[in-house]
Amino acid sequence: MSMSQQQCEFALDVARLIAHINMKKYNCSLGEAYRTEEQAKIYAQIGSGIMNSQHRKRLAIDLNLFSPSGEYLTRTEDYEPFGIFWESLNPLNKWGGRWESRPDGNHFERMSE
Repeated sequence: MSMSQQQCEFALDVARLIAHINMKKYNCSLGEAYRTEEQAKIYAQIGSGIMNSQHRKRLAIDLNLFSPSGEYLTRTEDYEPFGIFWESLNPLNKWGGRWESRPDGNHFERMSE
């Protein structure tokens, strides 16, 4: 499958995830969806990212989650039901909340083929 096809499938799954979040009466806004090489270098240097991020391939997005009452949620645990849903959409979908060394609950990505 071409990279553009993978990106399109990823985008459709992101739409499904956002719809699911809203169906559960939560809200979200978009965070980082694309990362330039220069930004990836900066993040890698300061230890808050990696050079080979799926963001570089347009196959990752960070979402900002808000509770039904409007509270901004930042804990990985807050994202868990949505991470589980994300992974159920496609076996290539990975949720950053499962990372052992530095969980990243608001990160949703697709592994490239």
